[in-house]
Amino acid sequence: MQQDGLILELQKGNQRAFERIYEFYSESIYGIIYSIVHDEKVAEEILQDVFLKIWENSASYNSDKGRFFTWILNIARNASIDQIRSKSHKNKQKNLKADNFVDILENKSHFSAKTDAIGIKKYIDILKPVCKKLIDLLFFKGFTQKETAEELEMPLGTVKTKNRACINKLREMLVE
Repeated sequence: MQQDGLILELQKGNQRAFERIYEFYSESIYGIIYSIVHDEKVAEEILQDVFLKIWENSASYNSDKGRFFTWILNIARNASIDQIRSKSHKNKQKNLKADNFVDILENKSHFSAKTDAIGIKKYIDILKPVCKKLIDLLFFKGFTQKETAEELEMPLGTVKTKNRACINKLREMLVE
């Protein structure tokens, strides 16, 4: 069954279609979640929550608004960011500094598998270092633009402008 047919079956409540989608996407989505939360147990819990949301909200997916994987990725990213912004997570991480984390965009063994899984590694490698850092912090680690500005010690407006330029550059490369 093709992906479009699988998605339609999911939207009709077909449990087998849901299982196939889980088999197809769970590893990639887990990788993205883990790259944000840095905790296997928490990542596994979020993954289950994400697929529950996919099951419950499949009718809200609209192919005219974007790819199915992007829709799932946004659910996973938002759930991960919600987790790291939660009070319990912040309390657990209180004594850790940003230096204790390895940047996933620079760590080839870790990041390579994640970006290969979603097919953007070759495009990320082409980006300027500042773009890699911005995308890492904003999209993979879930930093807000303000937190990114503080981390990179640059004005908030500069972060916003550079982020927009980097995303546009990435978008141009992906569309070519």
